[in-house]
Amino acid sequence: MSAFKFTGLCTATHTPFHPDGSLNLAVVERQAAFLRSHGITSVFIGGTTGESSSLTAAERAALNDRWAVVGPATGIDVIVHVGANCLTEAAQLAAHAEKNQAKAVSMIAPSYFKPRTLTDLVASCAMVAKAAPRTPFYYYDIPGMTGIGGFPVDEFLKAASPVIPNLAGVKYSNPDLEAMRRAQALEGGRFDLPYGIDERFLSALRAGATAGVGSTYNFNPGPLLRTIAAQAKGDAAQAEAEQAKVQPVVDILAKRGYMGAAKALMGHLGVPLGPARLPNGNPDAAEAKKMIGELEAIGFFSWNF
Repeated sequence: MSAFKFTGLCTATHTPFHPDGSLNLAVVERQAAFLRSHGITSVFIGGTTGESSSLTAAERAALNDRWAVVGPATGIDVIVHVGANCLTEAAQLAAHAEKNQAKAVSMIAPSYFKPRTLTDLVASCAMVAKAAPRTPFYYYDIPGMTGIGGFPVDEFLKAASPVIPNLAGVKYSNPDLEAMRRAQALEGGRFDLPYGIDERFLSALRAGATAGVGSTYNFNPGPLLRTIAAQAKGDAAQAEAEQAKVQPVVDILAKRGYMGAAKALMGHLGVPLGPARLPNGNPDAAEAKKMIGELEAIGFFSWNF
């Protein structure tokens, strides 16, 4: 298995669409250049932010194919989310990602027919990880979206480690920081747990996290990059001031439907990612203009651009 560990901020990228909602892979190069120019050196593609549940398997493979070319050419590491309700499909996507030399693969658990036991969850992950045996594998723990709770991350890692040889860690989008602390102590601290709740990132850093994977890094990376730097030098006040710049941006977008509003904001910033697909909605032009005004009023554009 190749060596890999998340560092700094890894952006959970949007999937670009044409105005009619069809895949627009021509935008990926501009998307990557924009992220790289703002200090991002790794991306997590086809995840929650990438609307993976609204993409066909063929579209997800095509997205991976494009990033496999553009990422390395831009100096960006590519981590591929392969989770799906159909585990056979997820395994096929994992094998495809390994063929494309992804730095790592990650998967949410099936969330329609949910694993009822830890044993079933581990078996689901093992099935997919086995399809990409030379690639680091990360379970993606996001109970707020999957509805799968009750399996603390440390218990998952203890159960999964003996049966998933390429298990590298967990993409951890879970508010239970005590379980994360326990997980960090397992097997000499070998497991990687990048944190995925942007609004609580500083709390995770203080609990021992060393990296993040998040959606707000697409358009608001500056505050959390500075949070990392401030925390590293022991400047608690600066770290808290920078972390505080995340929630109001999320609030402004979320009240309009976060996914579509975030893609509209990226379009305003010069990266035309198109609309979100249904069932996610999109703000109309008037509402998008109002959103930009609210972001200007809180100083958002001076934080990053």
